[in-house]
Amino acid sequence: MGSCFSVRIKAESPLHFGVSSRYATKRGKDISNSSSKISSPRTEGEILLSSNLKSFAFNELKTATRNFRPDSVLGEGGFGCVFKGWIDENTFTAAKPGTGMVIAVKRLNQEGLQGHKEWLAEINYLGQLYHPNLVKLVGYCLEDEHRLLVYEFMPRGSLENHLFRRSSYFQPLSWNLRMKVALGAAKGLAYLHSPEAKVIYRDFKTSNILIDSNYNAKLSDFGLAKDGPIDGKSHVSTRVMGTFGYAAPEYMATGHLTAKSDVYSFGVVLLEILTGRRAVDKNRPPGEQNLVEWAKPYLSSKRKILQVMDPRIEGQHSLGGVLRAATLVIKCLAKESKFRPNMNEVVRALEQLQDMKETGNTKSEAIQNNHSNPSNGPKHQSTSAVETCNGKVTSSPRQSASPVHG
Repeated sequence: MGSCFSVRIKAESPLHFGVSSRYATKRGKDISNSSSKISSPRTEGEILLSSNLKSFAFNELKTATRNFRPDSVLGEGGFGCVFKGWIDENTFTAAKPGTGMVIAVKRLNQEGLQGHKEWLAEINYLGQLYHPNLVKLVGYCLEDEHRLLVYEFMPRGSLENHLFRRSSYFQPLSWNLRMKVALGAAKGLAYLHSPEAKVIYRDFKTSNILIDSNYNAKLSDFGLAKDGPIDGKSHVSTRVMGTFGYAAPEYMATGHLTAKSDVYSFGVVLLEILTGRRAVDKNRPPGEQNLVEWAKPYLSSKRKILQVMDPRIEGQHSLGGVLRAATLVIKCLAKESKFRPNMNEVVRALEQLQDMKETGNTKSEAIQNNHSNPSNGPKHQSTSAVETCNGKVTSSPRQSASPVHG
């Protein structure tokens, strides 16, 4: 695959875009050294000591990844590269390839202070927050100039790959699997916003949603996460960071960050799930490049909604189910944050949407839709067969795209 450390960022005012390559992603240039509400560590030493993570020696990870061989690369970007490796399940020492526990090792580029801050923020949050829909951080390495993070391996890669990569390895996710992934990701965000965590994720997008072998979604990459507001404040004031196309309009305009900023980002991702289109796609015709602007007029119309749905899942959903999902998107994308639901409400809406397929009403509605539109094929539930192939088509916690405003 070549040297992953040749990836560079190019700027497009007012935000930064990353290199367009197979796994390339983008990062911003500023982050507060924030900490979790759980124990509020502040110094680097306190964060590392309170993380309850395994501290790996560099040589251990070098051996586990077969000397960071190019054919072990799972992903790459502004942070650095992610490598596949193996460790013993009990001792966490390096194991032979194909034995023990599979891990994903993210290695920091030896450039700049920003990467170190995000590396530390990742340890700060994932070292203390535990939830089925958050990726598990196994440990880290801090040795001389080396900065690495060790995660559980996610065999089905990222949601981004399944939605947008045209490859025999990544078959299109079925409607039911898309809704399952959306629900899992929503539960992860709801936990982060809960009183137990009080964290604003700030970089919710398809590349940061990883999928395990059972299609359970887990959030990864907490380098841009921030503590939520405290002392009765309504927001956190911070430099605008995140990813172009996902950031909430009020956050972009003012730098005022709230949990509702994440809700807006969730609405964008759910729209990507429905349409199979990227939030921003410069390769599309003018007027269609910004997904939210293009799709919004269609979302509330029974006649038009199917025109924006991903054609690869045609025949797998009822009109009622699509309209419910589209209504949720509209609510999440409300321009004023006070009109957006909270993530617990989003979770409930998605759970109700999943329950619909168990009712006879959905089945009769599907039959009715077929009669009214003969061009639609028979309604059926598709199962998506996705192959995991020698580590090259899978993914892992990866470095996020982090544009900067100003």
